[in-house]
Amino acid sequence: MSFTYEYPRGALTVDCVVFGFDGGELKILLIQRGIAPFKGEWALPGGFVSPDESLDEAALRELEEETGLRNVFLEQLYTFGAVNRDPRERVVSVAYFALVQPDEHTTEAQTDADDARWFQISEIPELAFDHSEILKTGLKRLRGKLRYEPIGFELLPEKFTLPQLQRLYESVLGNELDKRNFRKKVLSFGLLIPLDEKRREGPHRPAQLYRFDPARYEALKNEGFLFEI
Repeated sequence: MSFTYEYPRGALTVDCVVFGFDGGELKILLIQRGIAPFKGEWALPGGFVSPDESLDEAALRELEEETGLRNVFLEQLYTFGAVNRDPRERVVSVAYFALVQPDEHTTEAQTDADDARWFQISEIPELAFDHSEILKTGLKRLRGKLRYEPIGFELLPEKFTLPQLQRLYESVLGNELDKRNFRKKVLSFGLLIPLDEKRREGPHRPAQLYRFDPARYEALKNEGFLFEI
């Protein structure tokens, strides 16, 4: 049995807010559009959802097709549906966000993207469509989760120093943190495993290396533990 719909149907897209951290400042992955509209302008990676794929599948496919990134964990962020957000037609976009380590992922512009590049969060160019709003929403989500979940460790290498961890929090939150209080707080959780290794950072003496213990975090969380910085 076939049905005839009485109402026009809009298009559906996905957009990906991909954050990275290189040890100095928070970064965002952008693509330079190779097609109209907004040809030549910078935008978040994303595109149209095919009728035969899920939203998650579309987001992963578009991210790989336009930037070369694969095997990335994506989490749904928000749905953007302003009537005139896309000059082509009525388009609703489901946004995703991800946390990756840029050094572990090679970016390569493909399909309808002319370039794929990491930008420091303080130097974001003007973005196409409503992608500035999407990015702002993603940054707000990241800042909120960073204070109440240990997601920041997704942006760090497996072995890291406390100064690295503090720089990450300061970069994401946009403000300086007291070194002594920060160190005392993060060590009090018992989630960092000290290693028999040190790393020299600049002219300072070598700093202790640590590793995050996800198994202990899950066990503590099941007992009602609250991660809060």
